[in-house]
Amino acid sequence: MIDLSQDPRAALDHILRERGIDYARISQVIGRNPAYIQQFIKRGSPRRLAEQDRARIAAFLGVPEAMLGGPVQRVATPARVRGTGMILVPKLAIGASAGAGASVDGEPVEGEVAFDPRWLRDLGADPRALSIIRVEGDSMAPTLNDGDDILVDGGDAAARLRDGIYILRMDDVLMVKRVARAPGQGRISVISDNPHYRSWDDLPMSAVQLVGRVVWTGRRVR
Repeated sequence: MIDLSQDPRAALDHILRERGIDYARISQVIGRNPAYIQQFIKRGSPRRLAEQDRARIAAFLGVPEAMLGGPVQRVATPARVRGTGMILVPKLAIGASAGAGASVDGEPVEGEVAFDPRWLRDLGADPRALSIIRVEGDSMAPTLNDGDDILVDGGDAAARLRDGIYILRMDDVLMVKRVARAPGQGRISVISDNPHYRSWDDLPMSAVQLVGRVVWTGRRVR
């Protein structure tokens, strides 16, 4: 089990040793000089990983950013409605772009939606790591439309990667896209269902941070 209270340097050192990955390889993943990660772990320089470096390392290793010094996501601890047994899932006041992309400055909660825990289990979702966000744009149409609410399982990301629709970050932009494994180890395709929008056919996993898998969508009847 990952201990999020552990010092980020010690945590990174532990997982690299456990997996037989050397410091120079991780430095290469983030485009730094070969000694960069060794200096971070052994000498404390830099004092903390840059946000983009942290995201790329977390995606490459399939671990939460919180393990490497990032914030612990609030979506990991939804509450129960007292006395009913229902799961309260936070609805975040942000959108995942299904167009060109939208910058993310934070994840304020604007409300909560109650779900039957048995129904969530049937979806195969982890109730402890769920959040609801809205789709912005039409690059995933007709699968997902502008304004749709999507239920995202933050416990189902890089470590369990399989073909499907995911919330992801690329260049600090939050997006909802279809993800498929590409030929070659550690490579993926990021796909827009709407053919009028760009897709990326062959990317290294380190270029993308998978936030969570989309497990359900709800929409208004128009």
